[in-house]
Amino acid sequence: MWRLKIAEGSSNDYLYSTNKFVGRQTWEYDPEGGSPEERAEVEEARLNFYNNRYQVKPSGDLLWRMQFLKEKNFKQTIAQVKIEEGEEITYENATTTLKRAVHFFSALQASDGHWPAENAGPLFFLPPLVMCLYITGHLDSVFSAEHRREILRYIYYHQNEDGGWGLHIEGHSTMFCTVLSYICMRILGEGPNGGHDNACARARKWIHEHGTVTHIPSWGKTWLSILGVFDWSGSNPMPPEFWLLPTFLPMHPAKMWCYCRMVYMPMSYLYGKRFVGPITPLILQLREELYAEPYNQINWKKTRHLCAAEDLYYPHPLIQDLIWDSLYVLTEPFLTRWPFNKLVRKKALEVTMKHIHYEDENSRYITIGCVEKSENGGLAAWEPAGAHKWLEVSS
Repeated sequence: MWRLKIAEGSSNDYLYSTNKFVGRQTWEYDPEGGSPEERAEVEEARLNFYNNRYQVKPSGDLLWRMQFLKEKNFKQTIAQVKIEEGEEITYENATTTLKRAVHFFSALQASDGHWPAENAGPLFFLPPLVMCLYITGHLDSVFSAEHRREILRYIYYHQNEDGGWGLHIEGHSTMFCTVLSYICMRILGEGPNGGHDNACARARKWIHEHGTVTHIPSWGKTWLSILGVFDWSGSNPMPPEFWLLPTFLPMHPAKMWCYCRMVYMPMSYLYGKRFVGPITPLILQLREELYAEPYNQINWKKTRHLCAAEDLYYPHPLIQDLIWDSLYVLTEPFLTRWPFNKLVRKKALEVTMKHIHYEDENSRYITIGCVEKSENGGLAAWEPAGAHKWLEVSS
């Protein structure tokens, strides 16, 4: 049974805290934990959520709420106030209702003073971490069998009726998150037709009906190129040389919104290196499953600007495509060949990696967000030396 532990941790070289780990939330699985009644209550909550998943998408944090209320032996002693249609709302009724709410939420307060909550909603948080651990070869050491089971459960329970996944749990199906979720299920051991309620087959059907993986947006193209399921020549350029420009120029990454900058930083490094993970039998299978034509016959140059209608929130301005095309046709061929690959690209990669390490150290290896963790403190930091220091931190 899963239990939420609060503010626990021991400082070491890779993990330390300036506030005694206040606010830290750690889920731990105890195979012997919980009474038969508690286990039955958890299973009932799961079943109820699954049966109503299309009407109520958020989980409501039921598992830890049940745990906290039971640990504190909570009893709601303030009677519920019911107001009939047309009845006047009195000061006493409002005060009683407020006291009842405060009494309940006080019981949900953690021992260190904060109120826990899940970090969920967007469906592109978890798959990149799974892909990152798969590429680095540390999937089994970080995720136990129970972790895998819960990740798959989360994916199954948020699959839309049409077989796809939205950008977030309330959203319509998109190519980006449908492909990421499909690959995540396959990495975690599901077969091409496996998964709860034929999850994989339904997802693959949606992908093929909406243009196949060639129509995944640019962020997806990057992740799939890193994984080896897409070719880098099918992605628009993300040159690391922008980090060499003077910071006063308007196109310097320092002028970007912080989240854009922190995504672009590791992406530009991995693009500049044309990094590709190990080509395993699973990767070869995914190349067959996700495309309508043989992988080695795809014209990758024509896929650069393709994007599924469901993912296209705003059409590309002509100037944006012209800049991409200029970088692709004119700039990249020079920067990837001697002597520019030694004089310019190498220097750009070194500067970018310096920024990556600075961000890791400055944020105490948390980084600005969970998506950036997989790229900035993950693959990009891991790639130069194949080290696993960042894995010890993130796990």
